[in-house]
Amino acid sequence: MKNIGDTLKRLREENGLTRKEAADKLKKLGIDISDKTLYGYESGRNSANADMFLSLCKIYKCNNIMETFSETVEDILFTNNEWEMVEQYRALDPIGQSHVDSVLDWETTRLSSLKEKDERIAELQAAPATIIELSSHSGSRHLAEYFHDASAGAGIFILGNEAAARIAISDSDWDERTDYVIRVNGDSMEPDYKDGDNVMVSQHMELDYGDIGIFVVNGKAYIKEYGETELISRNPDYPNIIVHEADNIVCMGKVIGKLEGKYEIISN
Repeated sequence: MKNIGDTLKRLREENGLTRKEAADKLKKLGIDISDKTLYGYESGRNSANADMFLSLCKIYKCNNIMETFSETVEDILFTNNEWEMVEQYRALDPIGQSHVDSVLDWETTRLSSLKEKDERIAELQAAPATIIELSSHSGSRHLAEYFHDASAGAGIFILGNEAAARIAISDSDWDERTDYVIRVNGDSMEPDYKDGDNVMVSQHMELDYGDIGIFVVNGKAYIKEYGETELISRNPDYPNIIVHEADNIVCMGKVIGKLEGKYEIISN
């Protein structure tokens, strides 16, 4: 099946409509919707229910839905179970339908976030951190990628593919699970992690509630405790980060310790 979000965006643009203009047309059909919700449909973060989908096709003058959205006939066919679910949905009152819509939106967003996380992990695994052993007077050392910074406060815009430097870690302080090292910026995670601390991060360990992780929220990196609905600051003087449905959040790994011994930061 063709990507539904991309196809909806293409149809809108072919009709010369902005998202706001498309939302205004839907409102004339009795459907109250925002241009932000339309963006959610086009980006794949949310899914339009059947009534909304048909209304969009109507204002976009899409007469052949099967040909427009499907590569083959099989893509558009429903199983008996799917037909039964559609019939049950139509039998619900508006409140019931809104509950189902909320669950579908939540699950779609969850899967989209998992996909983004998996893609990021695959990208990092394809270009793993450089870790080698070097001989020195103080014993063997290990090199890993070094980033600065992860915010313990308002957020730092980092963690693309760039490593600011490499860090040479002494054998006694090395943890073989380390994928990269990142510096803490700010004091919202005190007393456990202080401004200027360098923490070791593993990208392959499972993160449970209560663990400390590196998170990128809407393009800004934070070191925070993983909570059920928020990212937690351990310093009570700082607020937690509430995670909203529309936020783009990716976990970049679990913090497994901080460097206490000798290390050397090496410029690229």
